[in-house]
Amino acid sequence: MTAETDNGAPRPGSPSHNLARDRVLELVAEELPSLIEFSERLHANPELGWAEHQASAWTASLLESHGFTVERNYLGLSTAVRAAFGNGSRRVGLMAEYDALPGLGHACGHNMIAATSVGAAVVLSDFARNHALTIELYGTPAEEGGGGKIELMKRGAFAGLDLAMMAHPSPVDSAEAQPFAVAHHHVEYRGKSAHAGAYPDKGVNANDAFLVAQVALGLLRQQLPAGTRVHGIQTLGGQAPNAIPDHTEGRWYVRAETLAELGPLDQRVRRCFQAGALATGAELTITPESEPYSEFRTDERALSLYKKHAESLGRRFDAPTGQATMNRASTDMGNVSQLVPAIHPYIGLGCFPAANHQPDFAAHCIGDAANRAIHDGASALALTALDYFAPPGSTHHGP
Repeated sequence: MTAETDNGAPRPGSPSHNLARDRVLELVAEELPSLIEFSERLHANPELGWAEHQASAWTASLLESHGFTVERNYLGLSTAVRAAFGNGSRRVGLMAEYDALPGLGHACGHNMIAATSVGAAVVLSDFARNHALTIELYGTPAEEGGGGKIELMKRGAFAGLDLAMMAHPSPVDSAEAQPFAVAHHHVEYRGKSAHAGAYPDKGVNANDAFLVAQVALGLLRQQLPAGTRVHGIQTLGGQAPNAIPDHTEGRWYVRAETLAELGPLDQRVRRCFQAGALATGAELTITPESEPYSEFRTDERALSLYKKHAESLGRRFDAPTGQATMNRASTDMGNVSQLVPAIHPYIGLGCFPAANHQPDFAAHCIGDAANRAIHDGASALALTALDYFAPPGSTHHGP
C-alpha cells in the first residue's frame, strides 16, 4: 500500500502528511505571539463598521512584513484590504473581519477572526510554491450590518476564488454555518412638533407612529412562520415630554431561512411600519442599511477536512444544540458562499452561557481560551487548504 491517496495526496497518518502537519503547527507557534498581540490591539481599540482605519492599517502592515503584496483602500473602500502571496493557479481566500459593535466593543470576536485569518494566510504562504497556490487575505469592513463583503463583491472581489474560509468565535465549537438570510433597515418617521399641553392638536406625533408600528409587529409575530425573526430598536424617540416628537428613528432586522423566504416576510414587516404612518399622519422613510445577507452554501469537502483537523487539535463538535446556535447568526459571508466554495466554522471559547454580543463574551475574546482558539483556528484552516489543494501526484506537503 502506498502512502498516497488515489489523487496523489498524502494519506492521513502517512509520514509526508504528518510532516506537513508538523510544519504548519511549527509555523503557527512561531507566529502566535504576534497574532495574539495583533488580536489584543484590535480588542483594545474597537472601531465601528466603515471606520476601521487603525484595524485595516494594522492588518495591511502585518501582512506586508511577511512579504505579501498589499492593496489598501481596496476597490475604493477606505477600510478594505487585499493582500496576496504567490502566483499559483489555485486561489484560496481568507476573510479578516475587524469591525466592532456599538457600545459592546469586540463582543463578537472579530479581533480574533482577523488574527486567525492572518495567521492561516502567513502559514500557507510557506507552501504556496509547491502547491501552486495564490494566498489572498481580504480585510472586509462592516460585517455588523453594513454588508462590507457584499459591497466588495459588487466591485468584483472574490470572483474566481477556489475556496474562501474564515473561523468565527463562539461559546462552543460548531462546524457548519447555517445563518439566516437578513435584511437591515433604518426606519424614520417625520411629524410635526407642538406643545403637548397647550396645542396637542397641532402636532403630528412621530413617536406614536413608532408605537403603532411596534404593536403591529407584535401582533404579526403570531403569524410568522417558524425559522423567522423580526427585531430592532428605536434609536430616537423625542427629547422632551411636553413636546410632541416630530422625528423618530430606529433600526430593524428581518430574518428568514433563505433570501427567497425573506422577500415576502420583509413586505409584511414594511406594512407594519406603513400602518404607523397611516394612523398618525407622519411621513415614513425606510432605508436599507445594506443589501440583504444570504443563507450559506457550505462546501462539504472543505468542511469535512476542517472538522478532521480541528478534532485532531482537540476540538469537539458535540455541544448541546442550545449552546451551538451561534451558527445561525447572519453573515455577509453567506453572500460570498453563493459565489465561490466556502466554509465558515465557529471556534469555541468554552464560555457558555456567555455568548456573542454580550459584554461577558467580549471579555472572553482575549486571554488563554482566545489565544488557543487563534492557534487552533489558524492551524485548522491552513491544514484544510493544504488537503483541499493537494497537488496531484505529490508525495509530500512540505514547503
